[in-house]
Amino acid sequence: MDMKLPQDTLTIDPIAMNVVNRVAAGSRLDGDLQFDGGLLVQGEISGQIRVNGRLIVWKGGIVRGTVRVQGDLYLFGQLGAADASAQDTQLECVGMAYVAQTGVSTGTLMAKRLQLYEGADLRGPFKTLKLGGNLPVLHDVQSQQPLRAPGSRP
Repeated sequence: MDMKLPQDTLTIDPIAMNVVNRVAAGSRLDGDLQFDGGLLVQGEISGQIRVNGRLIVWKGGIVRGTVRVQGDLYLFGQLGAADASAQDTQLECVGMAYVAQTGVSTGTLMAKRLQLYEGADLRGPFKTLKLGGNLPVLHDVQSQQPLRAPGSRP
């Protein structure tokens, strides 16, 4: 008997979540990129990436590089390349990171909190962000200054 609990279901509503940007399946973007509002990745994206909102990596979507997410992460696809080291892709999420059954992370994932669903594949390291002070590793994509939590002082 397989019992499904409410916490086992992850519902995505792009309109309610203010996901206004999309990289469609079959598309590839590479470079220094910034997105205002949420981002849905169904294709491939890599480089220095800043998302001022939620990041949804759909099944079949791939994200690589240095990524800063100012919201929650929903991973149904791939974070990092399958044959690369954990240092090649680093994602910093100031919100919650949800890794679904189809989600695979080979990169370094840093988030305030982590929710793994049954079947999620977390191959790279996970680090918990302490938002009371400086964030640990990544630097701001735009200014190359250390990132700070909202309300913190330099």
